Amino acid sequence: MIARRIAAAVLLLALCGGAHAADVYPTRPIRVIAPFPPGGTLDTVIRPPADQISQQLGQALVIENRGGANGIIGTDLAAKAAPDGYTLLMVTGSFAINPSVYRKLPYDVLRDFAPISNLARGLGYVVVVNPKVSAHSVKDLIALDAKPGSDLTFGSPGFGNPIHLACEMFNQHAGTHIRHIPYKGAGPMITALLAGEVQMTVMPPIAVVDHIRAGTLRALAFTGPKRWAELPDLPIMSEAGVSDYVYEGTWVGMLAPRGTPRAIVDRLHDEVVKALAVPRIAAAITRGGYVLDGGSPEQFAEFLRDQVARYAELARAVGIQPE
Repeated sequence: MIARRIAAAVLLLALCGGAHAADVYPTRPIRVIAPFPPGGTLDTVIRPPADQISQQLGQALVIENRGGANGIIGTDLAAKAAPDGYTLLMVTGSFAINPSVYRKLPYDVLRDFAPISNLARGLGYVVVVNPKVSAHSVKDLIALDAKPGSDLTFGSPGFGNPIHLACEMFNQHAGTHIRHIPYKGAGPMITALLAGEVQMTVMPPIAVVDHIRAGTLRALAFTGPKRWAELPDLPIMSEAGVSDYVYEGTWVGMLAPRGTPRAIVDRLHDEVVKALAVPRIAAAITRGGYVLDGGSPEQFAEFLRDQVARYAELARAVGIQPE
C-alpha cells in the first residue's frame, strides 16, 4: 500500500511538473537543428513557420544547420540533447530512409525521438536539366542517354536520400543509366547543377521553381499523380512517356528528443498548427509544392512508422544496398 502511494505521488509530481513546464515554457531561445547545409529544401520550408512560431512564443527559434552524413550528424546531436524542449529537430524523408541505407545508426529513428508534428507533405518532384543539355522533354533525355558514349549524371544531396531514390526510380522506369554524383546537401547540389557539373536531377519544386521561371534550369516533367498548379503546362511522367512512375515526394516534420515532457510537445504542436493557419505562412509552403499537414504527435508517429517501411521497400526496389 505504501509503495503504491509513493508511486502515485511520483506520477502526480511528474504530471504537475510537466504541466508547469509548459506554463512557463519557453524562457529562452530554442535551438532548431536542421541536419543539412543551408540553402537546401529543408531550410526553405522551415524558415517561414519557424519565424512565425518565434513570434507566437516570444522566444527565438534559432535554426542551426548541422549538415553531414545524409543528416545523421545533426540528427544524432538532437537525439543526445537534453529533453527539455530547448532542442528541436526538423527532418525530411531522409530521416526515414537512413535505417534502410546505413547498417548502423547512432540512434533509433522510432524510439529516440518525440514526434511533434508533420508540417507539410510533398505533391511531387520536378525532373530538371541544365539548359545546356539538349533535351527538351523526357523522351529527349532518354534518347540522349542512349547515344553511344553518353555519360549523363544526376546530382543528389548524398546517398540514400529522397532525391537519390527519385533519380534511381527515373533510371529504373525510363530504362536510362544516368550516373549518380552525391553532394553534401541540396544547396551544393543545386549549385553544381546550375554550373553544369551534373546534367539533371529530380527535385522538390520549392528548390527549383524560381530557377525554372528564370530559365536557369529546364523542367521536363512532374512526378506527382496530377499536374502541379504552379506549373500547369508541365506534364506528369505518364504524359511524358514514362508510365507507372509516381513519386509524391518528401515531407517536413518536427521532433524533440525522447523524454521531452508531453505538455511541452503538445504546446509545440499547438504552435505549429497556429503558424500553419497564418495565410502568408501557408502560401509560402504550398507555393513550393506542398500540402499543409499539422497532424497530432500520434498521427506523426504513425506516419513515421509507415515511411520507414515505405522507403525500405523503395530502396530495395531500386537496388540501394545498406552501407
